Amino acid sequence: MADQPPIHDERFKAEMPAIPGVGPGNKLPATTTAPLKIVGGLVAVVFVVVGIGYFVSRSHRHAAQPADPLLQVEVSAPDLGNPPPQAPPPMRGIARVDAMAKPWSAVEFDFRDSFTAQHSPALLLRLPTGSASQPSGYWALSLKAPYGNCQLELVNDLSKLKNDYGYRAGKYPMIGNPCSQSVFDPLKMSNLQGNVWVRGAMVQGSDLRPPLGIEVKIEGQDIFAVRME
Repeated sequence: MADQPPIHDERFKAEMPAIPGVGPGNKLPATTTAPLKIVGGLVAVVFVVVGIGYFVSRSHRHAAQPADPLLQVEVSAPDLGNPPPQAPPPMRGIARVDAMAKPWSAVEFDFRDSFTAQHSPALLLRLPTGSASQPSGYWALSLKAPYGNCQLELVNDLSKLKNDYGYRAGKYPMIGNPCSQSVFDPLKMSNLQGNVWVRGAMVQGSDLRPPLGIEVKIEGQDIFAVRME
């Protein structure tokens, strides 16, 4: 038994599957590996190009964009030679001197008597005589008639003096009492009982006395009403 050669059974013979173009002991032909290398190189180049493009696009997005010239606004420097007009300081009194510079300028105000705490409608009248910066250039008076409940008025319209009051000698504004048709002249003085001189002599009518005067004082540009006679 030991001298007998090994028995080979043909049924158990291992056979390799046949590969087209490849024989036993042969390698892959060069024509097959060359295209693979080319394709791999192209893929690597594509990845490099795509990477460069990605980083370039990111840098452009984060870079500061230049301003649109159509949206730029030019701001001119302020003209220091012509400063804007400033608002006048607040008025502390009943009027300001610079607003009463024109003769016969008038302003109505509410006078409060410091002794009786009563309020009375009043008028400040700029006279054509005297200085605008001196109290003598003004006449301040109560528009409440000294006796009765009538209210006096400044009559600037000379035709109204003729038609409503029947006074034809007027050549400048007057103070009138529409209840009694009395007319008082701002430029004339009247002597009352006790040798007291007051402004606003009556030139027509039957009132007992001229309007009650109000003392004024001037501080800088402000005119103040102090007290009533």
